[in-house]
Amino acid sequence: MPIKNYNPTTPGRRGMSVSTFEELSKVEPEKSLLHSLQKSSGRNSYGRITVRHRGGGNRKKYRMVDFRRDKLNEAATVLTVEYDPNRTAYIALVQYEDGEKRYILAPLGLKPGDKVESGENADIKPGNTLPLVRIPVGTFVHNIEIYPGKGGQIARAAGIMAQLMAKENGYALIRLPSGELRNFQLNCMATIGQIGNIDHENVKLGTAGRKRNMGWRPSVRGSVMNPCDHPHGGGEGKSPIGRPGPVTPWGKPTLGYKTRKHRLPSNKFIVKHRSGK
Repeated sequence: MPIKNYNPTTPGRRGMSVSTFEELSKVEPEKSLLHSLQKSSGRNSYGRITVRHRGGGNRKKYRMVDFRRDKLNEAATVLTVEYDPNRTAYIALVQYEDGEKRYILAPLGLKPGDKVESGENADIKPGNTLPLVRIPVGTFVHNIEIYPGKGGQIARAAGIMAQLMAKENGYALIRLPSGELRNFQLNCMATIGQIGNIDHENVKLGTAGRKRNMGWRPSVRGSVMNPCDHPHGGGEGKSPIGRPGPVTPWGKPTLGYKTRKHRLPSNKFIVKHRSGK
């Protein structure tokens, strides 16, 4: 997918780029698969902000994406490839032989008119979903299940793919996009291919307004605050933080500090961490 760059006619246009959306075949979404999305602005059920720097943004409706792909052994025809404001990947509208329509993640190369299928006997081609036990070693996959039947939770962003490295001792060893090597149960489902919209990482927003339209509010550095507002604040001029390491506004270590718990039950499935250790 090409990227359109703008001439620097204004400071905001300098360096700005957008996607041309040439792969998309439809503008309006399927109304039967839309769900209203209530804004929370980063607040939990008590009204307290638990995710900072969120709020505002354009209105959008959630597209009900089928991550489970549980309609087995029934071919579906791709009707359209569409934009989804809730994720970086594109989505494809497919229609099954009985007339049911669903949204799925659109892999690279999927076009209207193609056929996709789920099940143990599906072909090894982009868009088809199979159990890991049926997928050949070395195949690139996405939308991988962690728990059988729950639906894909791993490798769902634009341009992402994981690789099936080996199958042994009842587990499938997969190299994740982060570099981590992790074991999955062989009856977990995964979809063949790489997620589309691979040029998403090359898009430059260019202006603060585009970030605000996405629902992100400004972030202020702690070093420019007062001491009563942030541990990094205060001092004459550009002062150092005055601590052994950077901390959050509440005094907890940050920027590289490991927060993963050491006794998580899922640790036994990790063969090699993303750090290489």
